[in-house]
Amino acid sequence: MPVRQRHAVVAGAGIGGLTAALALTRQGWKVTVCERAEGPTAVGAGIVLAPNALRAFDAIGFDPAPGADPGAAVAMGVRRPGGGWLNRADPAVLAARYGRAPLALHRSALTAALAAELPEGALRYGSAVTAVDTAEGHAVVRTASGDLTADAVIAADGIHSPLRRRHFPRHPGLRHAGETAWRTVLPAAAVPAGTGAAETWGRGERFGTVPLAGGGLYAYATAVVPEGYRPADVRTELLRRFGTWHHPLPALLERIDPARVLQHDLYDLAAPLPRLHDGRTAWIGDAAHAMTPNLGQGGCQAVEDAVVLAHLLARRDVPAALAAYTRARLARTDAIRVRARRAGRIAALGHPLAVAARDLALRAVPARASLRALDDLFDGFALPGRAG
Repeated sequence: MPVRQRHAVVAGAGIGGLTAALALTRQGWKVTVCERAEGPTAVGAGIVLAPNALRAFDAIGFDPAPGADPGAAVAMGVRRPGGGWLNRADPAVLAARYGRAPLALHRSALTAALAAELPEGALRYGSAVTAVDTAEGHAVVRTASGDLTADAVIAADGIHSPLRRRHFPRHPGLRHAGETAWRTVLPAAAVPAGTGAAETWGRGERFGTVPLAGGGLYAYATAVVPEGYRPADVRTELLRRFGTWHHPLPALLERIDPARVLQHDLYDLAAPLPRLHDGRTAWIGDAAHAMTPNLGQGGCQAVEDAVVLAHLLARRDVPAALAAYTRARLARTDAIRVRARRAGRIAALGHPLAVAARDLALRAVPARASLRALDDLFDGFALPGRAG
């Protein structure tokens, strides 16, 4: 008698959800991805895939940027508004230490590449998951387009996860980080020559630039402002805040398309979830451990979650696999969430004396010590039961 193919329903077609779907498909599962949006969208900005995320993709045989120019690897560094460097890390040094240097892509390019690897019909748009009921030996997934029966459910439904709220009603939910962020992607033709990767820290304000492997530039900025703050004119606001900062930031601001600038207030989970599973449902990515972007690990941890969860589901029965997933992922992701929060507080300092002390400390840290501080992030991915 043939073995019944197990079925997973994934709620959400973001990076984490699509990675989980692809990883499970390659483990022999049937997968249905339910996405609330009516179709794929090009809206979004950039994502930096750190070495740990690239290693996770390697584990499932997925290349996020086939044929990418080796020179597209991303450097790292922090500058002052006047242009002076506080610290820097060359891509070659990062690659030598971690096996890969960070790689930046447009988010929509990454999600499109993941979706293209799924079987035809696996991705359903306009089909939000509204509830999951656990029955004997399976789960019943309620969606806008009808019910589905699944062996396992993966909640990848984002930072405001309705499934998280439904299953963990006593959890305090999200905490506003005190900042807002603007993000956009500029086409290559609009990027001044020599624009590289850097993040510039001022007083309660930051501006970052990251060249994308597929061409163009990911630009982002943050500012300490009240929750819900929305300027009437985005370009005027950004020029007021960053227009006197070092080259090429003023030129970039003159060339942005305000209609393509996204603004989102920054949040993270106020506390860790008690566990990352409930019944036959597991939470991944922002739904599981929403974190601020200060370490660039939100999407990277979603990729790690997805690959680890698929690895465990392929080797154990569902209840045992989900319990093992919580054991494997909860401590790591929560430690990174807390670390990102603390890093954000330091980067967002506004008092002149505090900023001067921060900048002095950054300049004083030896390059080797700065790299060692990244080891647990960039070297931290490993599949359970395997060496990292």
